[in-house]
Amino acid sequence: MRPLLSRDLASSDEGPVLIARVLEQADLRATEPHRHARGQLLGSTRGLVSVQADLKRWVVPATHAVWIPPDLLHSLRSHGPFAGWSLYLTPQACGGMPEEPCVLAMSGLLREAVGRAATWDARRLEPAQRRLAWVMLDEMRSLPEVPLGLPIPRDARLRTLAAALCDAPGDDTGMTAWARRVGIAPRTLTRRFVEETGFTFTAWRQRARLLRAVELLAAGTPVTTVALELGYVNVSAFIALFRRAFGTTPGRWEGWRADPTPHESDLRALPARRGDGVFDVPDISSGNCTDSGASAPRGP
Repeated sequence: MRPLLSRDLASSDEGPVLIARVLEQADLRATEPHRHARGQLLGSTRGLVSVQADLKRWVVPATHAVWIPPDLLHSLRSHGPFAGWSLYLTPQACGGMPEEPCVLAMSGLLREAVGRAATWDARRLEPAQRRLAWVMLDEMRSLPEVPLGLPIPRDARLRTLAAALCDAPGDDTGMTAWARRVGIAPRTLTRRFVEETGFTFTAWRQRARLLRAVELLAAGTPVTTVALELGYVNVSAFIALFRRAFGTTPGRWEGWRADPTPHESDLRALPARRGDGVFDVPDISSGNCTDSGASAPRGP
């Protein structure tokens, strides 16, 4: 898989304070877990990407971007052909950015600036380019954080349950049956699920279904088909639930594949945050919720 930025540049804290790269390819893009010295803001210009970082995972539309702090293990997978971009920041330039990986709502100003910055020399910036780079950094620091994911349970038994629900999000098996299947007392499952994810079992499964719905919509799956695949007999109920969770209808969200410009009403209501404002996200792009490992090569 061709990297967006050479490993020597991505792993160096020297050179331009900001390096931009854009890439389009006809097939999907999937990177192995890796890390580099520079912080990275990444996103797509159309379609949807799933990003995993430090046991967290997000499903991200083109209206948003993911912030990856320096030296943090991460990987990416697109849903369909990839059209994306990345901004690489020196560690010194990461001051004022979130200390933890998170999803940020993109601004029109930054989106346009990325395209211009991608034409710059990756090893040396002209004075005017340096000034714009600092404007971009200021803009990045002002982007609002948006939760687009779910926590992964840390208990091995609960992770087995979560992986099964990722494989079959429409499965309506009750909590008591799941507890028996993974070898845990129902009362313990209830308590540990809330302790480790901040959600009840039922709420977690509902949100897992909604994120899977986002992925299916990004792939062009009709709304009715999505609702039925996720176990909703009443399509209207699915649409109402989707609107309450994401502040927009499934049909409009599907339209973001072609038009990544967010409508004000689309961003008015988003899933409630936990106390830390960040959601850990299960690996629902590949049908599992497993870890990516403790070590990985350095690179973009």
